[in-house]
Amino acid sequence: MVILQNESQIIEARRAFGILFVTVAMAVAIATILTEIAFLNNTSLYYYAIIWLGSFSITFGAVFPKIRKSIRSIQGRMKNSMKWPTNAKAINGICWAGPFAIIPLFPHFYQFLVLLGIGSGNFSTYLFMKRYNSANYREQMIVGLISLAAIPIALGIDMTFFISRQDVAIMISRISISIAYGVAGIYALFRE
Repeated sequence: MVILQNESQIIEARRAFGILFVTVAMAVAIATILTEIAFLNNTSLYYYAIIWLGSFSITFGAVFPKIRKSIRSIQGRMKNSMKWPTNAKAINGICWAGPFAIIPLFPHFYQFLVLLGIGSGNFSTYLFMKRYNSANYREQMIVGLISLAAIPIALGIDMTFFISRQDVAIMISRISISIAYGVAGIYALFRE
């Protein structure tokens, strides 16, 4: 009975994360498109924050009633990291926060650093969850690997085709993040 309950909780958590990841993918895609439109219309930078906050607020607001019951599953899965050794927590924290922390030092590369933070953060979380919690949350691995694989692609595009169009290079890296979360979310929702 305990094994069935645990299996049920794992499936519920995977489904909840699938919905969460698809929601993030939709919010990022919508905000990316609206930001590009704003850029092309020479809109004030002030509106970019409104676009991003609005996109996430509206998307999550629309989905929240569907995942309200699953929030405990999401919290339970996130709390698993509390059981990790201190060095694992530190490495995972550096993987997530390190690339974001150095953006002020290298602002021109921020789109690549965001991909690196999301990629290394998700992939390290997957590895530590597998090692310390015996949990195989492949959807997290998928987000990490797609995000990391997008770095050389985005860098190549940035360096060759869009040197004069930095906005397009930034848009491509954001769309890559959306694709990573979308693919992982769909995988989590339809995985048996």
